Amino acid sequence: MPARRPRLLQAVLACIAAVLLPAAAAQAQTRELSSSGELLDGIAAIVNDGVVLKSELDVEIQRIVERLRAQGTQLPPPQALREQVLERLVVQRIQLQRAQRANIDVSDETLNQALANIAQRNNTTLADLPQLLAGEGIDYPAYRTDLRNQIAIDQLRQKEVTARIGVTPREVDEFMARQAGKEGLNQEFLLSQILVAVPPSASSEQLRAAEQKINDLAKRVEAGEDFAQLAVAFSDGQQALEGGSLGWRKGTELPSVFAEVAPGLAKGQVSPPLRSSSGFHLVKLDDRRGGEPVMEDQVRVRHILIQTNEILDDAAARQKLGEIRTRIVGGEDFASVAKVVSEDEQSAVQGGDLGWSGPGTFVPAFEQTVKELPIGEISQPFKTQFGWHILRVEERRTYDATADRQRQRAILAIRNSKLGEETEIWARRLRDEAYVEYRM
Repeated sequence: MPARRPRLLQAVLACIAAVLLPAAAAQAQTRELSSSGELLDGIAAIVNDGVVLKSELDVEIQRIVERLRAQGTQLPPPQALREQVLERLVVQRIQLQRAQRANIDVSDETLNQALANIAQRNNTTLADLPQLLAGEGIDYPAYRTDLRNQIAIDQLRQKEVTARIGVTPREVDEFMARQAGKEGLNQEFLLSQILVAVPPSASSEQLRAAEQKINDLAKRVEAGEDFAQLAVAFSDGQQALEGGSLGWRKGTELPSVFAEVAPGLAKGQVSPPLRSSSGFHLVKLDDRRGGEPVMEDQVRVRHILIQTNEILDDAAARQKLGEIRTRIVGGEDFASVAKVVSEDEQSAVQGGDLGWSGPGTFVPAFEQTVKELPIGEISQPFKTQFGWHILRVEERRTYDATADRQRQRAILAIRNSKLGEETEIWARRLRDEAYVEYRM
């Protein structure tokens, strides 16, 4: 969390600016001419049945120039910048038009939740966010519109790109095989070293003397002498006076000679002498963190879902579930009833069984009910955004989820590696299919 909230807000705005049209664009398109026919604004580009106005292009250019200057980035030639910004606005307009045709509608509830998250990251509340934005010269209604557009484009991308990216079990297995033996990359190590340095042009006699010295020091450590004291007395490393301590280092930040040995050391263990371009080393693992087994409390739940519609309102759905609950309490089998009446198609075929699930799997109302319900009892009907539910907790357990988490990380890494390329292809296809006429 940056100490200065304005910087984070600027970063959020930069993100919005990177994927959105200025907030006033949609309104400005309907006000090109006055009642007398006088031109009030110019058209920079026609995009399908919409336009990009010169005024919004100018606003976006100014916003980007300010951001580049704040970052200390040298500005490109004005004409090149103008063409680049206009093309991006065109692509953004195409995506927003497609989101509208796909009936993507960002509700006020979704928008307010996103704004609340932004407010929380800035250590403020949703109610105080307008004032905070105003202090930076940002119009709150325009900010809301920009963010709503961003969410719409994100949802479109999720629907048309992300959801279609598949990851096969074979890809996961191959990825994990490539990562085997690299667990240390996900850990941090507190290391100390004793270095016996050798110059780049060391003679064979110097090399032999240095190797003899490190071997003697290794024997003294093995005999029980204090590693830190030996480092202070004999190490040529820059941290010698700190007992050779290198501080906490991420696995990805370790020199290759250390990265190869550190993950295999136990806490307090000292490596055998190591050779590098700078000399000979003894490395001690003082501590490590990260990469520990992931133990989580899991629950296996069975549920029945009834959804509302034009005919079945909340009251009727709740009453229907109440009657179903009475039947099950009276002796009918939960799984058999779920297969017949539950409208959760995926779990219904399993008798409503949702399998083993860890914290954060379910939406808050569902998770809270699971948390409070004793094993074997059937909940009263309750509502989530998916409809009305009753559920029964079948089992609870504490589970070593380390392997599952590693596999989930592998799936995410593979998916992300595909996402960038697939998004570029998707955006280019939308651009090629659109009608665009530049007026500059």
